Amino acid sequence: MPQTVIDLLNKGSEISCADSFRQGNVVCLPAEGSVIITGDIHGHRRNFERIVDFADLPNNPDRHIILQEIIHGGQEDYQGNCISYRLLFDVVRYKVDFPDRVHIIMGNHDTAFITDSKVMKNGKEMNRSMSLALEREFQQASTAVKLAIKKFLLSLPLAVRCDNRIWMSHSLPANRYIDKFDKQVLEKKVKIDDCKRPGSAYLLTWGRNHSQSLLDKMAALLDVDIFILGHQAQVHGWSRAGENLIIIASDHNHGCLLQVDLAKPCSIEGLIDSIVPLASIS
Repeated sequence: MPQTVIDLLNKGSEISCADSFRQGNVVCLPAEGSVIITGDIHGHRRNFERIVDFADLPNNPDRHIILQEIIHGGQEDYQGNCISYRLLFDVVRYKVDFPDRVHIIMGNHDTAFITDSKVMKNGKEMNRSMSLALEREFQQASTAVKLAIKKFLLSLPLAVRCDNRIWMSHSLPANRYIDKFDKQVLEKKVKIDDCKRPGSAYLLTWGRNHSQSLLDKMAALLDVDIFILGHQAQVHGWSRAGENLIIIASDHNHGCLLQVDLAKPCSIEGLIDSIVPLASIS
């Protein structure tokens, strides 16, 4: 079993890097078909199942799906430790089955796992919690499994760009760090140091509470009009957090997804009208 999981993760890493729509660390989607955009999942298996059902990729060959922040949350083992890596394995299988249509972007909990840094969620240090569960399940092979998880997470792209000028990433640099963000991280191979503070992959996954001036500056820098982000908790599943920003969450009972027509221009109001509550998907 451990070797099967390691082989799966290694294959997922290769497929992530070989995504035919990937340019550097940005997935550039075409001006055709549609894309399903989801927020943080954090181990919420039922919501992932709803997302997969809604996307129905086998019957929609020109549809893409964006997933993020799979680990840290959801089910626990009998000692209360995080087993969200099991959902991560299923997400990797989904990517393997649809290599050029399932796009998993890097989040801050991913960078925390890659760098062995502490990350808190609901009062619990999640890397320690998940590591203890991995050690219990995989025993002597746990170190190799952890390394394969890190390799897979490090292979993930940082963002998705749509031809209709929508940008999707886990977050954006915080206001005070905007001048430290190096756009070249979107083009070069991401290294572990990029995922540590104040590396640019770190900055792109950890920022919160963005001002409109920052959003305008980032829109000009990236040549886009609208941002769709995750990362920040959303009690109602989504919010409009700026003139050109929607934040979406998919990790609780009020979680949502967003369906976008890639062939048409989009307005922020039109995107809001396209938000789908996950609880409405049977």
